[in-house]
Amino acid sequence: MKKASAMTIKYTAISLAILFAFPGLRVSAQTKPDNASATQAVAVPARVTQAIDETQLVTLKGNVHPLARPEFDKGPVPSSQPMKRMMLLLQRSPEQQAALQQLMLEQQSKDSPNFHKWLVPQQFGVQFGPADADIQTVTDWLARQGFQVARVANGRTVIEFSGNAAQVQSAFHTEIHKFVVNGETRSANVSDPQIPAALAPVVKGIVSLHNFPRRTFRHDAGIHKVTRDEHGVPQFTSTTGCGLNNASQCFFVGPADFAKIYNVPASLDGTGVTIGIVGDSNIDPNDAIGFRNVFGLTPATAPTIIVDGPDPGLSGPIGDEGEGDLDVQISGMVAPKATIDFVVAEGTLTALGTDIAAFHIIDYNLADVMSESFGSCEPGLGTMGVQFYNSVWEEAAAQGITVMVSAGDNGSASCDNFQTQAVAVNGLAVNGIASTPFNVAVGGTDFDEVGVQSTFCGAQAKIARSSPQGMAAKQVQQGSNASYWPRRMDPTPPRPESNRRVPPRHCDFIDHWACLMPNLSAQKVGGRWVSNPVTPITDRVHSPMCYGHHQTCAGRARSDSN
Repeated sequence: MKKASAMTIKYTAISLAILFAFPGLRVSAQTKPDNASATQAVAVPARVTQAIDETQLVTLKGNVHPLARPEFDKGPVPSSQPMKRMMLLLQRSPEQQAALQQLMLEQQSKDSPNFHKWLVPQQFGVQFGPADADIQTVTDWLARQGFQVARVANGRTVIEFSGNAAQVQSAFHTEIHKFVVNGETRSANVSDPQIPAALAPVVKGIVSLHNFPRRTFRHDAGIHKVTRDEHGVPQFTSTTGCGLNNASQCFFVGPADFAKIYNVPASLDGTGVTIGIVGDSNIDPNDAIGFRNVFGLTPATAPTIIVDGPDPGLSGPIGDEGEGDLDVQISGMVAPKATIDFVVAEGTLTALGTDIAAFHIIDYNLADVMSESFGSCEPGLGTMGVQFYNSVWEEAAAQGITVMVSAGDNGSASCDNFQTQAVAVNGLAVNGIASTPFNVAVGGTDFDEVGVQSTFCGAQAKIARSSPQGMAAKQVQQGSNASYWPRRMDPTPPRPESNRRVPPRHCDFIDHWACLMPNLSAQKVGGRWVSNPVTPITDRVHSPMCYGHHQTCAGRARSDSN
C-alpha cells in the first residue's frame, strides 16, 4: 500500500537519478509491448507431475546463516512464534530460462522487433513463470501445512506466506532457534530446509528463514551545523572529520559542486524519470525538504513514501533512518525534477525488510532505475538469498529497470564485519546482492587533491579536467571473486587467478558528501555506497557501459532512447 508522505532517498538512488535525468527518456525507451505478447501462444506445461509424498524430500543446501552457530544458540523459539511474510522462490524451466535470455538479447538489439520492448510484471509471469496448475499445486500444499498464502507475485517469481514456528518445522523439517550474537537477539533455522521432491521442478526454495539483517554501508564522520549565507562563499567546510584520526579539514560536495565537477548540463534534471529507493526504516520528509531549501533545489518537495506492509517507523530495527535520508537527498540533488519513490518495509523474524522493499519495486514496476545501499555477503545470504536476487534482478532487466547496488567497502574483510574488520579472516566473499550478472555493482574513487583543497574548492578555483574520472587517485576494487556467477556472464575483467567476476563494475566519487539530518544539521558521509546513486549520470555523460548477461546492457535498459 502507498502512503503519499514525502521522504528522503538513498544515496544509491543518486546514481539512478543521474542516469535518467535526461527528459523524456522513459517515454521513448519503454515501448509498451503489443497486447498479443501478454498471452502465450503455447500454454506453459505443468512441471509438477507426481503426487506429493511427504516422505520423499530434497534438501535445500547452503541455507543456514553462518552466525547461526552452536555457541550463540539459546534454544528453540516457542512453537506459536509467528513467522510472517516468508517468500517461497519459484524457478523457471530450462526452456523458459533460455527464452528469457534470448528475449533480453533482442531487447538490446536495434535490428530486433523486440528492441526496448520491456515487459510488465504480469507479462513476465505469463511468459516465464510456472503454469497455473503448478501455482495452484504449490499454494494448495502451503495451505495444507497450515500457512496463510498472502499473494502470488505479479511476475510469478515469489509466493508470500505466513505461519508459525511449528508449521515451519513440520513443513520444511528444520527448527527455528533464538541466537544472541554481539548482544543482538536473532532467530534462524538450525539446519537446511527440505521440501517434497515432487515440488522441486517448480520451487527453488525459501528466500530466508532468519532475521540476521542486511547492513548499510554508510560511514558517518560527524555533524556540522550550518546556516545558509550569501552565494559564492564555501559554507560546507569543517575543521575536523577527515584524514588520520578524523583530525583534518573536510570539504563537502554539494549539488553545485557535483554539477560543476561532472559537467552536468542544466537539461539533465530528471524530468519524467522515476527513481526507486530501498529502505527498511521510515524517514522524516522535512529533512529532504530542508536539504532542498538549503541548496536552492526546486521544487522543494519530498519524495513519495510507499510502505509495503506495517510501517517500521523511524530508525528501523538497526537505525537506518540516516541511510534513507542520505539516499533520498543525494539522488534528488543529482536529478532534482525526478520522481523519487522511497519504498520501505518492516522486517520480520524470517524476512528482511530490504528484500521485501526491493522486490516491491520490481513486482509493481515502479521505477526506471532503483538503488540499494544495503549488503550481505554471499554466505550470509545463503544459496536461496543469492538465487533470489539473481532472479529478481534478471526480471528487473527484462522490465527495463536499471538496478544499482553498492559493492561495499573493505573487500572480503567487510564480509566478516565491515565496521571493524580490516583484514579478512573468514575467506573470500563479496556482497551477494551486488554480485549478480543483472545489476550494476558500484564501487568508488576519491579526488587526487590532497593538500591543495583550497585551490580546488575555493572561490577562485578552476577545474581544468572534465570529470573526476581524470582526477581520481585510484579505483579501489572490492578484492574478491563472486562465488556463484562465472566470468563469461560479465564484461568485467577477471582477477588473474580466477575466472569469476570481480565487483565493483563502476566507480565514482565516494567521500565528503553533505547531507541534512534531523534539526537541519549537515552530516559528512562517505564510503562506496555513496557513489552508487551518482553512477548512472557519469555513465550517461562520460562513459556509457553495458552490464548484464551476455552483454545485454541490462544495467541501463531504460537509460537510452536509441
